[in-house]
Amino acid sequence: MQPRLKDVAELAGVSIKTVSNVVNGYQFVKQETRTRVEQAIAELNYRPNLTARNLRQGRSGVIALAVPDLDIPYFAELATNVITAADRHGWTVLIDQTQGERAKERLVVAGIRAHLIDGLLFSPLALTAADLAARDDRTPLVLLGERIGRERTPYDHVGIDNVSAALQGTAHLAALGRRRIAAIGARRAASGATARLRLRGYRKALAGAGLAEDPTLVSHVEAFHRADGARAMAALLDSGASPDAVFCFNDTLALGALRTLLSRGVRVPDDIALFGFDDIEDGRFSTPSLSTIAPDRQGIAQTAVDLLAERLSAAVPERAPQEVCASHELIARESTLGR
Repeated sequence: MQPRLKDVAELAGVSIKTVSNVVNGYQFVKQETRTRVEQAIAELNYRPNLTARNLRQGRSGVIALAVPDLDIPYFAELATNVITAADRHGWTVLIDQTQGERAKERLVVAGIRAHLIDGLLFSPLALTAADLAARDDRTPLVLLGERIGRERTPYDHVGIDNVSAALQGTAHLAALGRRRIAAIGARRAASGATARLRLRGYRKALAGAGLAEDPTLVSHVEAFHRADGARAMAALLDSGASPDAVFCFNDTLALGALRTLLSRGVRVPDDIALFGFDDIEDGRFSTPSLSTIAPDRQGIAQTAVDLLAERLSAAVPERAPQEVCASHELIARESTLGR
């Protein structure tokens, strides 16, 4: 027979309610008592009946993650981290993608699948502050990525400092003596908030290094895919802009640019140094390996899931929405340092 809550309580010498509080992650349990219960759980190999617990709480045990595009490795790797973090709460993750289209994003926040899920983690691109203000769905929501509008929303938000990160990446190229630093990834679309912030960081780094900004070195793209990076790099080479370094607004753009450079016989980093953003796995195994900015994806996922868990927990009182800025790290590899 599978051990029951009652068996754990008897072994730990506590009440069934206390065991339930520990299992459900309630804060108000003495550490000594919590340790005793956890030891009993481990000794008996007790596993909570999640289905029964969710039914008692009127929940499905399912949360949703909505991202723009799973073809972009950053979002696929973020989804993996969210699934790992959610599993610690016994949750299943339903994944949706919006292609960054406003109509689809509005459907997500409107609660079209509210009957299926307990909470929502959402990384929007085209959503507006007005769209969020009009939301009347009561499903707990945590926003990922860029802030929507200048005013703080009534929802928890987890992101990174894109301006600071882009500044660091561009400054790394300038510190290596590069003076014609191009940027690939600027966008004219309304959904380009991330691109605008990274462009701002790029410009601040140029100013800090005493380099004049040359508009011919800033390349716009339709999307953040490899093909866009390849086309943008080809256009830069054909234009005669003569960059000696390129800061790409994500790693997939950089990998596309790298393909164009190598096919044209351009040596990386000898002739042109190349820098990406996101630290996707492909960039660690490219030749040359890709220098990049590494956001703390695991921290972003864990923080977002924990914030959602707080919203779902009756033990945590209603609180003001939190703004969390996750860390990032510059990782210099062969595409800027050489072998």
